Amino acid sequence: MPLCIPCSFASTGEHDTAPPPSRTLHLSASTTSSSSSSNVPTTARAASVFDDAASLLTLPSLQSLVPIASYPDTTPSPASYLCLSSLKPLRPSSSAAALAVSVASSLLYSASESEITVLDLVTVRPVESFAAVPSAGSVKSVALSPDGKLFTAHQDGRIRVWRRSTRSGRHRLEATLPTAGDRLRRFPLPGNYVAVRRHKKLLWIEHADAVSAVATSGSLLYSVSWDKTLKVWRAGGDLRCQESVQAHENAVNAVAVAGDGTVYTGSADGRIRVWALSPPEEGRGRGHGQPKHGPVATLERHRSAVNALSLSDDGAVLYSGACDRSILVWEREESADHMVVAGALRGHRKAILCLACVGDVLFSGSSDRTVRIWRKEGEGKGYSCLGVMEGHVTGVRSLVAVRVSDPAEPESESEEYRVCSASLDGEVKIWRVRIPTTQRSDSK
Repeated sequence: MPLCIPCSFASTGEHDTAPPPSRTLHLSASTTSSSSSSNVPTTARAASVFDDAASLLTLPSLQSLVPIASYPDTTPSPASYLCLSSLKPLRPSSSAAALAVSVASSLLYSASESEITVLDLVTVRPVESFAAVPSAGSVKSVALSPDGKLFTAHQDGRIRVWRRSTRSGRHRLEATLPTAGDRLRRFPLPGNYVAVRRHKKLLWIEHADAVSAVATSGSLLYSVSWDKTLKVWRAGGDLRCQESVQAHENAVNAVAVAGDGTVYTGSADGRIRVWALSPPEEGRGRGHGQPKHGPVATLERHRSAVNALSLSDDGAVLYSGACDRSILVWEREESADHMVVAGALRGHRKAILCLACVGDVLFSGSSDRTVRIWRKEGEGKGYSCLGVMEGHVTGVRSLVAVRVSDPAEPESESEEYRVCSASLDGEVKIWRVRIPTTQRSDSK
């Protein structure tokens, strides 16, 4: 859904070179993923995915979907971009913030270990800052539900639920998942406990390690963790955990949910697993009285840890990014009823850490400190790299993007986007990106 924002910047065909305005906020942030074996300490796992040594070679066996003549080998860049604001943390040791954007209210949420900051994407100004839960450790991921709840995934294995007051406009902590009520109703029964390590058991509704990613779809919240599980929660009402699935053989780093309820999980084991609802008697997860998620397919083409997943608006294309420096493009195969790999997008020099898809435009962030802009050019024409945004001094760990529509220019010759990127040093940049629409029509 396009984000309606009045456009107040002149369009250019070249790179915008004006110095970006700078604003310093207290954005104490943190890393959001892991990629190593479960017997390695959590702190080591969190760092290993960003190590240069983890950036393995790309996949030569897969065809490239980007023509050799595509930018940046040719100049000038088809896309124009300008950094509108750079939000720097007060503590130099901070790591990447987790980002989420509300299309309906034009708000950007930047969550860190100590603080959650809300910014207006129209004015690029802070709206509110409120304390996170420092004792919970770093915030790994952020998601928003249709009814306005904010979910933050934390290092301590819990999920915090925040709600914005309609009267004051300020956020407050509403609940911590799993809730006390959910725990109380389950703890008396021995069958509700699972072994998480030697001599230690937890309720199956609890994550045993950091919650690495969360996503919402309709009335459900999905969470994945370094404990190798996928859990499904009710996003409204009693906020109970409905299901827990042993999803992978290693830490789960990413989750994406299609409109039809199909769930994709990406793991440090190099695999992407596809999950769909099945009747209760066929499900393999926990929970009673409702359909369960069962495995549909396992996608195995990456050579290393999968760090990021993103779906096209219609759910027909899945993008996955990994430490092998490749973005793989998976397309729905109706005859097989699952995704098959179509090829790879190459250009990043190090591990792919985050992805954001808006329409037929894909943005990718990497530990090579850049954000690349890709676009699908039409049936059978592959993809083009339209630009490489530079400016971060460390790897780009979190990324969100929305399309901007200007009611005064319905026949505009360019498409405008707000792209927000967070790097490992805690800096958050807000970019204005313009992509000419004429280039697409010329290429068809």
